[in-house]
Formats: sequence, C-alpha cells, structure tokens
Amino acid sequence: MGQKITISDLSKHVGQEITLKGWLYNKRSSGKVKFLILRDGTGYLQCIVFKGNVSEEVFNLADTFSQETSFEVTGKVKAEERAVGGYELDATDLKLIGESHDFPITPKEHGVEFLIDNRHLWLRSKRQVAIMKIRHRIVKAIRDFFDERGFALFDPPIITPNA
Repeated sequence: MGQKITISDLSKHVGQEITLKGWLYNKRSSGKVKFLILRDGTGYLQCIVFKGNVSEEVFNLADTFSQETSFEVTGKVKAEERAVGGYELDATDLKLIGESHDFPITPKEHGVEFLIDNRHLWLRSKRQVAIMKIRHRIVKAIRDFFDERGFALFDPPIITPNA
C-alpha cells in the first residue's frame, strides 16, 4: 500500500496520477462532463469526470453518488488557479466505498433547531469547519502562552450539567 495522499498534499503531485479517498460534498453535470466535489477533511477538490476519459460504467457510477457518499477517485492532478485550493483532478477511475442514503443536511438553508439536532453532521459544512479551525488556533495560542510560562492545565474529573 502506497503513501496516503490528501487534498492538502496536491501541490507535491501536480502532473502525477494519484488516488484520493473522501466524501462527496456536491456535484453537478453538463452533458459529457460531471463535476464531483470531494471532501477529505483537509480540503475540497473538484474532480472532473469526462466521458472520453473513463469507461461508460465509471461515467454512470458518478450519477449514483449522493451527498456524503464515500468514494475513491484516481486521476491526474492539474494546477488550476480558478479552482478551490488551486488544483483539479482529471478523473480516470471511481470506486464506490459507501453509499449515503437520505443525508439530512443538503446545500440549502435549515433552521437553527434542525441544525443543532444534527450537529454531528452540520460540523461537515464549510462554515462550521472554518469556525472550528479558528477556535482551534485560539485555544492553541492560549495553551502555548501558558505552557511557555510553566503553567499546567488541570481538568476537573467530572463535569455535570446544572438544572
């Protein structure tokens, strides 16, 4: 098994054929071309599935993918300044890993109550990921500040909610 490549590593693989694994964030199609947006936890990547570059079976497989379906895509990495993250993948093969049925959070507006009830899924959205990354940086800066000054963090053994 080769080294695991992530979307954040793409700058090292321009012009190479690689395989990535992740989840379908969104998709659209236009005749002989399908655009699959792959999410792998390190970023987002547009994968271009062109009918002339893949078998009929692979081209039709892309139609079966619903939001948050997990899949593997193989293709050639291209630098593309207009693309999110600056790269695209010209797909040559797709493999379904796991189907997603009835994913409740679609790319549309939802009420706050619904999103809180589905928080574990809401955290996959771009906005929530960005917020969590900012929070991580802030907490890390605070921890580094106190660590450099010899402080130690002590967590209470049990935290219980108040009525």
